[in-house]
Amino acid sequence: EEEFKWLLQEEVHAVLRQLQDILKEASHRFALPTSGSGGAVKQENFVLSTSGTDQVKGVMTLQGDALCQADVNLKMPRNNQLLHFAFREDKQWKLQQIQDARNHVNQAIYLLMNRDVNYQFKTGLEVLKLMDAVMLQLSRARNRLTTPATLTLPEIASSGLTKMFTPTLPPDILVNFYINLNKLCLTVYQLHVLQPSTTKNFKPAGGSVLHNPGAMFEFGSQRYEVSHVHKVECVVPWLNDALVFFTVSLQLCQQLKDKISVFTSYWNYRPY
Repeated sequence: EEEFKWLLQEEVHAVLRQLQDILKEASHRFALPTSGSGGAVKQENFVLSTSGTDQVKGVMTLQGDALCQADVNLKMPRNNQLLHFAFREDKQWKLQQIQDARNHVNQAIYLLMNRDVNYQFKTGLEVLKLMDAVMLQLSRARNRLTTPATLTLPEIASSGLTKMFTPTLPPDILVNFYINLNKLCLTVYQLHVLQPSTTKNFKPAGGSVLHNPGAMFEFGSQRYEVSHVHKVECVVPWLNDALVFFTVSLQLCQQLKDKISVFTSYWNYRPY
């Protein structure tokens, strides 16, 4: 009983402090403040490419959760024509996955800070509930980075992203940006129009993170088929850091839960 009281009063708070420190580090990664610039978020340039092909190359500028500049070169397979697109100067693209992950981290920090050092935990169940709530936020933060949104091709075609480029994207090109684990990914879809006289059986594709050649869809009054897919990507180091912090934090939460569970089962402790 005494050992369990010590666990509730001392060790639980030690773990909560440790979790706060780790998650504040994770939160700082998302904010990326620069020293001496009034908290402005620094810009980072990334070159997106794939080894063995130069069909698509891109240079992206990431500022926190926003893509503020994008330069894309696309070599058309049909005629080797080189197309170049860039974000309009007045536009930037918010990466919702990064925003959401950061919000979940901050929610986890808020839950932990609500139990300051003077707070007295009365029961093991109370600690378990807190750990479950924190773990839920951390799992959601991690899932936002590891599980990109599944989109249909018409959703990609009608997304605001297609209107951000100058010159305007031609109707037979679609682009999509997303985060996958620690990588920033750009997918370029080249399309061809399906003629009304085509003998192909039209079957619209459903939602997916990455559509394959042969996927069909209808947009406006036109039917299209994906002819080529190009995916280029690059590692964003601070996203890698954040994922490591999430894993370590989830392990700490689970270890504390396991200790509490051992005591409650051994001593038949019934916290109600």
